[in-house]
This record gives sequence, structure tokens and C-alpha cells, in this order.
Amino acid sequence: MKPDVLWLVRLGLDQRLFTRDQCRAVRAALGDNADIADFAQKLIDDGFVEDIPTLEKVAGLAMTKGAKGAPGGDPFYGDGTAAPFIPEAGKGGTSPRAATTVAPTFPFGNVARMDDAALATAFRDLLHATAAYGASDLHLSTGAQPFIRKDRQLTFISSHILTPDDSLRLNTVLLTAGQKKVFLERKDYDYALSGKGRYRVNLMFHKNGAAGAYRMVPEQVPSLGDLGFAEHLGTIKKLLSYHNGLILVTGPVGSGKTTTLASMVAYLNETRTDHIITVEDPIEVVQPAQGCNVTQREVGRHTKTFASALKGALREDPDIIIIGELRDLETIEMAITASETGHLVIGTMHTSDAATTLNRVLDVFPPGQQMQIRASVAESLRGVVCQRLLPGTGGGLMLACEILVNNTAIQNLIREGKSQGLRNTMETGVREGMCLMDNVVFKLWQDRKVSAETALANITNRVLRVKVT
Repeated sequence: MKPDVLWLVRLGLDQRLFTRDQCRAVRAALGDNADIADFAQKLIDDGFVEDIPTLEKVAGLAMTKGAKGAPGGDPFYGDGTAAPFIPEAGKGGTSPRAATTVAPTFPFGNVARMDDAALATAFRDLLHATAAYGASDLHLSTGAQPFIRKDRQLTFISSHILTPDDSLRLNTVLLTAGQKKVFLERKDYDYALSGKGRYRVNLMFHKNGAAGAYRMVPEQVPSLGDLGFAEHLGTIKKLLSYHNGLILVTGPVGSGKTTTLASMVAYLNETRTDHIITVEDPIEVVQPAQGCNVTQREVGRHTKTFASALKGALREDPDIIIIGELRDLETIEMAITASETGHLVIGTMHTSDAATTLNRVLDVFPPGQQMQIRASVAESLRGVVCQRLLPGTGGGLMLACEILVNNTAIQNLIREGKSQGLRNTMETGVREGMCLMDNVVFKLWQDRKVSAETALANITNRVLRVKVT
């Protein structure tokens, strides 16, 4: 096991967070190369740990101690001998996210002949191979061929058509008995899966039977610069330097909002000493405490709704509140209230540009509240980061973004409800770090990073479209 995992076990046993038998069960499920984040999350997922804040603190301390080496003895068995399963430096297994050009394979035709243990092991290997191949999603659906999504393109990985029984077994073989019961009752189920990597899973039933969508979660949280924000890093870091206000991260489905949000939390965790509370559905990226204390809550498991979690968060002494999705009036209203009462609030929305984002935030409120809410948003808003992932000319995906930074001119437009004037104001606000999606996409085309077809599909400005053609 890795040194930090050994320290996590040793320190957690000292705190009586779990038992040795529970740790052995997690080790058996994840293997000896498990990362500390996966190990800690598995303890939570299996119901072994209820005191999550203490576990996060212990994990942060374990990471610090693990950097200096493993503890003496074998904490899994407490026999006082040197742990025989720590690999030598530079040796041992490969990273679960190691790049490979080999497409994932699986014996889908043999599902009915495999017992549950063998099927579970083979399915984890499939997820591992899918992530290593660089795909973002794996789909297993009754009546369809299994397929993956890589660089936004769909690719079948087998010609086998999944039967109702095979699809149900595949999509439930990694569930606990309790999770499977919930899924079969609700017919919909979202959860995070740990093992050889980490995955966000959505299970459902449709007209043919069961189906599952498995989103690959990055093993390491990339920096904001690595994501593609290098030219706008100063602006984003300035937004994250505030101690109150509202920051919105927006974009269509599959545009990388969750990864951007995780990178923002990691940056705050490294550069500040605050209390961060996240509300997610489900928890995707585990954030061990570093400079900050990070409390992560999952809708459905730790709280009923985003709104109820936000209401409770205001009594939990947070400095920063992260909201996985602003989706209804109550949640948006609570987010604005929290941003006005001395908290930095960061949330995501499914919108395509800054103007649409502000309209979505404001239009959920009834007419009688419009004047008041526009004044509140004008004062509390710090900025909006809209993003898209575009297919690159050399393969892979390129990030294009639009950034609005709230200033006096923007505040006046919000108060007066003149969202149509945002575009011109943002275009003249380049010195303050603002940028328009059209201009960013046009520059990507000029730099030959995206094709003319991709540029035209993402540019609305007529002048720029003429230049591309």
C-alpha cells in the first residue's frame, strides 16, 4: 500500500474512526495500489465512517506524513512487523490513468456465464481500461451496443447487443445490496464509484430495460492553467481572491464544469486557510484538507436537497460554499443570500454565455421581486466563467471560454435589466480580464487549434464569421 494510505489507516485506527477488519475489506476491494482519496471514499461509501470531517482531517495529516515515508509496522494487522506490501520507489503498478492507445474490450457475450465476483472484477477492469484510453464516458444500455465517448465522439466497443438481463447485471454488479434496492425502487440512481479510479454513475430504466452512464473522473485534479485557462489565469485567480460574493461557472453538458469547479476548490484549498463546504450530487472529486478544512456533502446521502444543504451551511461557519448546480428558485435565492452575508459562493449552471446566465438567474424570480433581486445580484456578483470544449485539429479537446467581471458598468446594466448591453461592455472590458466566446474561438481558429467548421459552429458575430469563411 502507498505510504499515505498506511498513515490513514494508522491514524484512523487511533481515532477509532473504523476497525482493522473494515480497512482490510476496503483493501481487498481496491487492491494494494489504491490512492488515499479512493481509500477514504470507499470507507465512506461502504458505511464504515460517519464522521466525515474528522476523516478528512486525518487524510490531510496522512498525506503530509506519507510524503516522508510509511509508518512502522503493518497497521492493517498491527503485528509490529515491517509492512511487506509497500512497493519500492520506481517499481510497482501503473497509474490507473496511464495513457494507452488500446481501446477497451469486454466479453459481453459471456455475462450470463460469469458469477458476480468475476463479473465485478471484469467490469472494474473495463472502467479502468476506458479511463486509460482517454474516454470520458462509458454507456451500457439494454438493446444497444456498448459504446464510449472520446473527444465528444461516440465509438462502439462491441457489436454485442445487451439483453435486459445482462444490462441489469452489469449495471448493478458493483452496487451494495442497499444501493441496488434503492435503484430498483426509484428506477433512477446517481452515485460515485471508487475502485481502480473514480467514476460518476447514473443508472436508469428506459423502454428496453436498465442502462448506465459512467463518467470518468480525473485521478489528479488538473490546475486551472492545465485546463486551458492559462491566458485568463490572472482574472480567475482575482475572482477567487474575494472573501464574499457570487461566482458562476457555466456551460452546456459535457463542457468540463465539474473539473473546473474541482480545480477552483483545489486552488482555494492550497492558497487559503478557510472552511470550504461543498454540496454535490454526487461527490465526484474527493478534496483532502490542505490549507483549508474541506467538508463535502452529497445530495441524497448527506442532505435532502441543494437548498436544504445551503440553509444548513449558513449555520456551519463556512467561508466558501461550493454548489454543484444552481437549478431552482430556492437554491439560487439561498446562494445569493449567502454571497451577501460574507461568504464566497461558487456554483454551476447549464447556460451558454454570460447574458443567458444572468437572465436565467434573474428570471426564476417572480415579477414582484425583480427590482430587489437585480439590486442584490448587481452587488453580490463577482464574475461569470462560461466554457465549452471544442474538438481540436490535432485531436483532443480545446477549451474556449467567456469571462464576465462585474464592474460599475455591468452593475448598472443588471440593475436596469439591460442584458442586451452586456456584450459591448464586455468587449470594452478586456483590460479588466473580460473576454467574449466569439473572440476566443476566433483566436483558436487563427492559431489553427480548431477547424473552420468548428469555429463557425461556435461564433455568432457576423464580422468574425465572414473572416473565418
